Amino acid sequence: MGIPKEQLRQIIAENDIKEVGDIYALFKESFKDILQELLEAEMEASIGYAKNNKEGVDTENKRNGYSPKTVKSQYGQFQVDVPRDRNGEFEPMILPKHQRDISGIEEKIISLYGRGMTTRNIHDQLQDLYGIELSAEMVSKITDKILPSVKEWQSRPLESVYPFVFMDAIHYKVREDGRIHNRAAYVVLGVTLDGTKDILSITIGANESSKFWLGVLNDLRNRGVKDVLFFCVDGLSGFKEAIHAVFPDSQVQRCVIHMLRNSFKYVSYKDLERFAADFKSVYKAPTEDLALSELEALKETWGDKYPYAISNWEQNWEDVSPFFQFSDHIRRIMYTTNIIEGVNRQFRKATKTKSVFPSDVSLEKMLYLTTQNVQSKWTQRYRNWDLVLSQLMVLFKDRVSQYL
Repeated sequence: MGIPKEQLRQIIAENDIKEVGDIYALFKESFKDILQELLEAEMEASIGYAKNNKEGVDTENKRNGYSPKTVKSQYGQFQVDVPRDRNGEFEPMILPKHQRDISGIEEKIISLYGRGMTTRNIHDQLQDLYGIELSAEMVSKITDKILPSVKEWQSRPLESVYPFVFMDAIHYKVREDGRIHNRAAYVVLGVTLDGTKDILSITIGANESSKFWLGVLNDLRNRGVKDVLFFCVDGLSGFKEAIHAVFPDSQVQRCVIHMLRNSFKYVSYKDLERFAADFKSVYKAPTEDLALSELEALKETWGDKYPYAISNWEQNWEDVSPFFQFSDHIRRIMYTTNIIEGVNRQFRKATKTKSVFPSDVSLEKMLYLTTQNVQSKWTQRYRNWDLVLSQLMVLFKDRVSQYL
């Protein structure tokens, strides 16, 4: 409940508030006074009488002075006087014994770290805002407290079936034994049977390879995934074979957007707009036969000038064409990895202040915290999911209905 305006005006006048700093100073002093009064109220409730008013109270215990205690809060560091009783029975709940930090500062540190701030920047921020002196090493130790949560998240059981799974890797540099090494964060995003998105795993490994992806896929299987209807991936060599080695019944869809980008690299800028417009007729075709016909027409128009831009599609048609078998609602989900690329953009945004990570663990922590932030915003399922699911149940009845 807010403070009445008349009372606010009185507070401003009595405290000569002229700038933001004055408000902050007032809050700091007020918070200290409120905390002290709460401690006094707790002692009064515990011992059974108000200060200097023991008349008519039958108790052997009594007040026994105060113990000074320095605490850290969101308003900085200050001293309060904790009441004592003779029998040593009083244990305040508002400020428990041995607790000196009442600001939730560790949660703040972890939150700042998860939003991409370096340990050095967090140290400076805390010093500037709260007057709290924490070394960069201490900030790192505090963020290490989430490591058990990271391990638990990485090994949590998964659902039995996912209609759609997207896989992609994002690359970083990590220092190890005094040398800088390239690392890949292997990211797997799944769409559940209720149409919601979930980041299933993030695994740190060497540069992207189909062999490492095979290990990631086996990890999904070991954590309870029995079936995936569609995998949407980029054009990494051996990717399809790795998927079918673990999930042999899954459809593998090569990302159409990746294919377009690869083709556009070979097209002159002055022709790019017309070439892209013509290419729409290929991947927007209602059937695969019509798409092949449009590709042939595109070849007649542009094939002599940009042969590789066309042959790239011809050579990979088997992997890029599966989505033509399905309705528009399913196509929109499966034909591109844009959803996981959006997640990777959030990762890059959070990690842009770090050109090199001090360890794989440090990178894991950052990506895990960013994942929690990203997923907290995923509150809605895919649009028209009821239509998508009903069609999947017709197309893959035995593989879907048993898990609903």
